[in-house]
Amino acid sequence: MDLITELVEFVGFSLVSVASIVAVMNPASTVAVYSALTEGMDRCECRNIIQTTMKIAFIVLAFFALTGQLIFSIFSITVPAFQIAGGILLVSVATGMLGTKSETYSAADLENIAIVPLAFPLSCGPGTITTVILLASGPEGIAGLAAVFLGIIVALGISYVGMLYGPRIFSLIGEGGLRVVPKLMAIIVLAIAIQFIINGTAAAMPQLLANLDLSGLV
Repeated sequence: MDLITELVEFVGFSLVSVASIVAVMNPASTVAVYSALTEGMDRCECRNIIQTTMKIAFIVLAFFALTGQLIFSIFSITVPAFQIAGGILLVSVATGMLGTKSETYSAADLENIAIVPLAFPLSCGPGTITTVILLASGPEGIAGLAAVFLGIIVALGISYVGMLYGPRIFSLIGEGGLRVVPKLMAIIVLAIAIQFIINGTAAAMPQLLANLDLSGLV
């Protein structure tokens, strides 16, 4: 009976982990941004970007699942700080997407696209990192950690498949649509970035106000 109970609890927590990580990661937004940024690239370059993005995202999420709370404690890093930093990075990406996009990419450009914004803050942004840390810090122990890793793998798997085949869906829009879609995606990405900053600022506000009150008393 104990074994059955533990198995049921593991399955339940696994479902919660998978649903939470997939929802927060939002692979659809990653696919949309990827399709806009890689327009005009050949298939080999696109595959390299996808593979690099997935490797970096998995390493980062696995790292924080194992040591996230310890790192946050050692360096006194807060979740709002992560949200604000991710939002600022995404703003710079969105403004670049709104400008004239170059048709050629150097090796450094391809690496930068894979790292920012596809890996961070889209695939492993502050929200996803926070979710992974919170899930991994539960009382479930090793079984809970395994469930968290299952959620990470499923979410990244969805992103991988989406980036691999998503551009084909966008190609059905036609040449005129392809000129409009990247600009629309840039606006959406900019809105996501602003929301990151708003959430981070709102979460940090009580601490900022408390510090102001303390300084006023002194």
